[in-house]
Amino acid sequence: MKKVILILLLAAVGGGATWWFGFRNDDAPHKYRFSKIERGDLRVVVTATGTVQPYLLVQVGTQVTGTIQKLLVDFNSRVTKGELVAQIDPAPFQAKVDQDKANLVKAQSDVIRVKAGVVQAEKELARSRELSKKELISASELDAAIATFDALAAQVKVAEAGVAQAQAALESSQVNLRYTTIVSPIDGVVISRNVDVGQTVAASLSAPTIYVIADDMNKVQVQASVAEADIGRIKEDMEVSFTVDAHRTDRFRGKVSQIRLSPTTVQNVVTYTVMIGAANPGGKLLPGMTANVSFEIAQYHDILKIPNAALRFTPPPDPAAAAATPATTAPAAAAPQGQVRPRWRRQPQSRVWIASPAGPVALQVSADATDGTWTRMVSGDLKAGQEVIVGVMIEAMDPSQTSNPFGGSRGGSGGGRGMR
Repeated sequence: MKKVILILLLAAVGGGATWWFGFRNDDAPHKYRFSKIERGDLRVVVTATGTVQPYLLVQVGTQVTGTIQKLLVDFNSRVTKGELVAQIDPAPFQAKVDQDKANLVKAQSDVIRVKAGVVQAEKELARSRELSKKELISASELDAAIATFDALAAQVKVAEAGVAQAQAALESSQVNLRYTTIVSPIDGVVISRNVDVGQTVAASLSAPTIYVIADDMNKVQVQASVAEADIGRIKEDMEVSFTVDAHRTDRFRGKVSQIRLSPTTVQNVVTYTVMIGAANPGGKLLPGMTANVSFEIAQYHDILKIPNAALRFTPPPDPAAAAATPATTAPAAAAPQGQVRPRWRRQPQSRVWIASPAGPVALQVSADATDGTWTRMVSGDLKAGQEVIVGVMIEAMDPSQTSNPFGGSRGGSGGGRGMR
């Protein structure tokens, strides 16, 4: 008899627990999250990243091979066009100039010597012709005099060519001597020095870089990479603002100066280069800084704004569909209904949901421009301050509440759900 009573008691307790948890977990209505319609300003932007650059960056090198004798400027030095900035040891080049000068003098002397021989040969030829007329010399002797004259005349041309060659060699060596003096090609500031005094620079293949000089840093440009999905909204002379990590509280302004047509593709991602001109107050912007750029597409003032979460929200069809994965689980699963999705294509006609005693009620609205958080409402029966539904309250269940008195867990009750 006692065994029968014990069995009936346990059955009653189990049935009561099953009814209690089933009622609490399956029949509870949803609890929604709300946000308000606001009136204010809306700024629509396209964001991108870029790099701060000088308008003009010149690499100053050398066209001759030699040893650096002097470096007259250093990092951050301001220079003017034509200013001496470095000196390569000129001694070997000066010696070459002196040698070529001597060669030129020798070549010029050769011309004088050969011309004197021509004059003498010409006199000998005239004498031979007179003697030949009187038949005092043979014809072969006359021919020899003619050949001697012609040979010396040809040597004059050879000697004159030697003078021209020596002159060209001298001019070349003089140019190389001038190349040992390195001057700044522009007005600007030295941002890089790549050699030291005593270092040998070789110009056999390409001109080695001694300095990198930037022009006036009071104005800079930002080279930004814009995604192909946004490039159609970027126009020349468009207003731009940007920040840099070194001065996070400062916002710099500029304008689009150029949209380059050549695309850049990296891992199937296509971007376009957009050049932005900007002032550099106080010299805060330095070459190479990363700029966080905002292209100002449009600005709206004193408008009604709808939270984007309200436009994305769709109420669950029934309480069972509102069950969601607890916040402690991995977020890899697809987002349940009623939660914010990361990608959403807005349509001209949208709807939002408001609360009523009978449940959520949909209202049709027309919305267009968005800044990613708020969207401008063009038309609709909503007012500033009115609450709209943006989501479902999700609460993780206590695991201790989901087990029945007999040691087993209730099937299908392992997730959080909306509570009253």
